[in-house]
Amino acid sequence: MIEFVVFALVAAGAGWLVRRKHRSRTALAPVPGIPCMARHPAGAGRWRPGRIDAEGGAARWTPSRGEPVPLPGGRSTAVRVPSVREGIAINPGSRIVTCAYADGGTIEVAVMPLDLRELLAALPQEEQAA
Repeated sequence: MIEFVVFALVAAGAGWLVRRKHRSRTALAPVPGIPCMARHPAGAGRWRPGRIDAEGGAARWTPSRGEPVPLPGGRSTAVRVPSVREGIAINPGSRIVTCAYADGGTIEVAVMPLDLRELLAALPQEEQAA
């Protein structure tokens, strides 16, 4: 009988801690930007989580760990679905946007389909040669 009371107290305490943690996380202000995975430079390296922020007209990628990477004059050049190999590292339902920027650098950004329109609005399309 005592074991059941102790178990009930431990379960109630754990529930209280989990609920408290959940409330503290939801009380935080939302983080600006579009959640994404990116690899910099395009086609090389590992996919890293972060956010694309286009405040003030200048886009930048902010990885979850590390310094923000400015994308001066960033333009989207292509949109594609991930390959089978890429689908292992990122969500296979995402879309990959390849971007080039003014100084010749490239970056690939993987976003979910519902965020694709917002990302393409933040990064203008590359002009097509006629």
